[in-house]
Amino acid sequence: MGAGPVLAADPDVVSCTLSPRHDSVRHAREFTRATLRRWHLDAIFDDVALVASELVTNALRHAVGLRPPSAAEARVAPQGAPGAPGAQTGLPLGTLPIRISLVRRASQVVCAVSDPSSCGPVARAADFIAESGRGLHLVDSFSQSWGWHPVAAGKVVWAMFLAPGPTGPADL
Repeated sequence: MGAGPVLAADPDVVSCTLSPRHDSVRHAREFTRATLRRWHLDAIFDDVALVASELVTNALRHAVGLRPPSAAEARVAPQGAPGAPGAQTGLPLGTLPIRISLVRRASQVVCAVSDPSSCGPVARAADFIAESGRGLHLVDSFSQSWGWHPVAAGKVVWAMFLAPGPTGPADL
């Protein structure tokens, strides 16, 4: 699958390491769905999954340098070739620089994505006819709050959501 969940001693804190590949966005959504289902928080899946997708996409595009293939590259490049859908970046095989974490505390869920870049995210002016550039506006719209912090090996971009109803211990 390319993603492996890591369960910590605290069942309310889970992480998943993602490969620097386009299909990591799908793996992040699958990880988010499984975690929120285990926490009985399916009601917030759509919002959290959208934000997780945007944060992982930004990490792939801006921190790892993986860009989506152009339509011409997708038609011409054989599967697995540089520039083909799902192709690796120039990073050594086995390098896993992106991590998604979900944290549940009281009535909040935090989705955090760490990557190796120390450059913080910058929201662009909204251009509603452009193919990209609206991700952070979506993050801002669908979460209660969001931000980022530098860490020793890059940064963490996080978004906080309100969890509906009482939250008890996770069912593992």
